[in-house]
Amino acid sequence: MISQLFRKFRKAEQKGTTPFIPRGQRVYCIGDIHGRADLLEELHTLILADVVAFKGTKIIVYLGDYVDRGEQSSGVIETLVSNPLPEFESIFLLGNHEQALLDFIEYPVEAAAWLTFGGREALYSYGIALAHLPTIHEVPQLAERFDNELPDSHREFLHNCFESWRCGTYYFVHAGIRPGVDLDAQMPADKLWIREEFLTSEADHGAIIVHGHSIFMEPQIRPNRISIDTGAFATGVLTCLVLEGNIHRFLQTGK
Repeated sequence: MISQLFRKFRKAEQKGTTPFIPRGQRVYCIGDIHGRADLLEELHTLILADVVAFKGTKIIVYLGDYVDRGEQSSGVIETLVSNPLPEFESIFLLGNHEQALLDFIEYPVEAAAWLTFGGREALYSYGIALAHLPTIHEVPQLAERFDNELPDSHREFLHNCFESWRCGTYYFVHAGIRPGVDLDAQMPADKLWIREEFLTSEADHGAIIVHGHSIFMEPQIRPNRISIDTGAFATGVLTCLVLEGNIHRFLQTGK
């Protein structure tokens, strides 16, 4: 079922950046998927139904965290590399969980904590089942096995994700940005991991930040940011933000 919440920003009442997507473009932006290939497929179906009458440029942005927690990490990436929406320009952003996965392969001992916050589920989706957490001595061998099992197309996809992307007066990023720092000078770690300093900031960032990473039961709309991580892996609600002109609305699974 499609949940569409039509809203229009009230320019006179809200401080900060005026929302704007260039004329003739429509942007669909999907929040944290976390191993729910089933929900991703459902949301793609909703998007295709929603866009059928639109004749302009169609763009889809994925905010990262494709893997971990849910049991279909491999399926999510396989779906994305198969170009499921060929008429769209696709933008794939890097999430902290993708970075943790890549770090585990390259620095297994230092990044072994990944196994405690979703890595075990990701490994399972690639055919590597763990009956228990490995000891620190077993971790390098496990990382090598995973490296061998990871398809080249998945590896290439993960390495080619962007840290951020801009369109009109919107700035798309996985976690958020460091308030007070120019958008072009943001540190990669902040883009992937920042939370409270960003979420509590009321500053005008010079763009409206569209992000995931921090779970809320409903999308959060603030003058300086829009949050669309609705905890899909646990709630069954995967959210897509739709932007056109100065209007925003939502498509959601499980509604």
